Amino acid sequence: MSSFNPAHRDTLSGQITIALYRISQAIEHLLRKRGEGAALSPAQIQALLFLRYARPGVRTIGGLAHRLAVSYPTASGVVDALERKSLAARKPDPTDRRTVTLALTGQGEQQVSSLEDLLEVIEQAVEALPGSDQQALQRALQAIVRQLQSKGVVNVYEMCWGCQFFQRDAHPDDPRGPHHCGFVDAPLPQAETYLECPDFKPGKF
Repeated sequence: MSSFNPAHRDTLSGQITIALYRISQAIEHLLRKRGEGAALSPAQIQALLFLRYARPGVRTIGGLAHRLAVSYPTASGVVDALERKSLAARKPDPTDRRTVTLALTGQGEQQVSSLEDLLEVIEQAVEALPGSDQQALQRALQAIVRQLQSKGVVNVYEMCWGCQFFQRDAHPDDPRGPHHCGFVDAPLPQAETYLECPDFKPGKF
């Protein structure tokens, strides 16, 4: 049964599936329209947001490829375009000269700031729902995302809080950071706990 066929949209699951598809179309439209005004492709916009909000250790071509779910050469091409526009730059990793990291330029930081409200119309639509509906929607969507993640069709990036690897105030006097990440086994500065990480695993409460 295809949810694309209106004649087969007679189940609740089919109606919800097509509604999610329409929301994805709306987001694609928002990316394209904003990109037209800034001379950026949707992939370039997503790359800029990735470079602002991903934790430092994954800001690489490989990390970007994983985030965008594209091949390494495709991700490299996205970065090439951003470099030509002076929005991003490749830099050698000071701890491993074999690794090339990615960073926003000053112009890139300004550009990304202008993109922050990209999803505002979606959030406004959600905020218009009664609180109980928002809570039910959150639970349902999180369950759907977890299933999609388990099937390998979505990459979930989240910040440290709520991750099973996150150890809050593990070493409060350490100048490198008061918290600890069990995944990389290293101190974690407070600021980095609010960045997105591909290694996030929900904690057990």
